[in-house]
Amino acid sequence: MPRPRRVISPSIPLHLIQRGNNRAPCFQVQNDYLIYLDMLRECAFDAGCALHAYVLMSNHVHLLLSPDTADSASTMMQRLGQRYVQYFNRRHVRTGTLWEGRFRSSPILDERYFLICQRYIELNPVRANMVDTPADYPWSSYRTNAFGQESPLITPHPVYASLGRTLEIRRAAYRHLFSEVLSEELLDAVRRAGNSNRPLDLQQT
Repeated sequence: MPRPRRVISPSIPLHLIQRGNNRAPCFQVQNDYLIYLDMLRECAFDAGCALHAYVLMSNHVHLLLSPDTADSASTMMQRLGQRYVQYFNRRHVRTGTLWEGRFRSSPILDERYFLICQRYIELNPVRANMVDTPADYPWSSYRTNAFGQESPLITPHPVYASLGRTLEIRRAAYRHLFSEVLSEELLDAVRRAGNSNRPLDLQQT
């Protein structure tokens, strides 16, 4: 069965997912997370991708970004994947593949869905019962988006900026969004879109 054709357009936000091969861990020690984030920053800048949100889980990664060109996201993920695998294999004395094939992506064509996808990403550790609140998880963008923790990785999207006139108002409004539970229908819609490389369309929920 042919793979679904990617829908990638310049400046259209993308939800990217990359999993460890056979769901194996792609982060084992703290330094793995730190190295990945440093490489992500460099590769995103070089490829022309503005990163809005991320979460690094033990065996997969979620990214929300806006590419400058149709090739920006693919270029970033290729360079990042190759560099990190080289580091990971050396660090953990292993060989072979680390990632489960190519990354998956879902474009956010309707801005109304942008913050839903961003919340989906940053709530991953809570749904996995790893922490009680997203602020308790150190390997996501939540603390930056919700509290202003300094990060060289994150570029606020205009939808996020529209939450308020000042940084304090925006952050408070963003934190308030997390008091609203994402329904199972919304969660399923985001998962389906990501797994099928298709646009997120909540009209189908």
